[in-house]
Amino acid sequence: MVAKKAELKRFKELLEEKRQQIIDNAKDTLAEEMALDANDLPDEMDLASSEYLQSFTFRLRGREKVFLEKIDKALIKIEDGSFGTCEECGEEIGIKRLEARPETTLCIKCKEEQERAEKDYG
Repeated sequence: MVAKKAELKRFKELLEEKRQQIIDNAKDTLAEEMALDANDLPDEMDLASSEYLQSFTFRLRGREKVFLEKIDKALIKIEDGSFGTCEECGEEIGIKRLEARPETTLCIKCKEEQERAEKDYG
């Protein structure tokens, strides 16, 4: 992508902001979960409910881990000059798509094809 330095700086700041938000959420989750003490819960229903919520939270954090990896990859691409290039077809990713999802690795056409294939086969 032949992006201007100002655009790359803006995308880098946006990605770093998203990255920090994920890290802060993870820290908050750890602090909350560490505070959970089974002895403080009055009955088995409360314990079961709490364990369910804990499991759900950790699944959510697992998704955030994948998102964090995508953000890190995009930041590397900014540094090495390959940011904004579709990994599938090699074409430039549209600026509007990058503004909506700066961590994306596919142009809109390749992403639509990927989603169609996933829908058809999985």
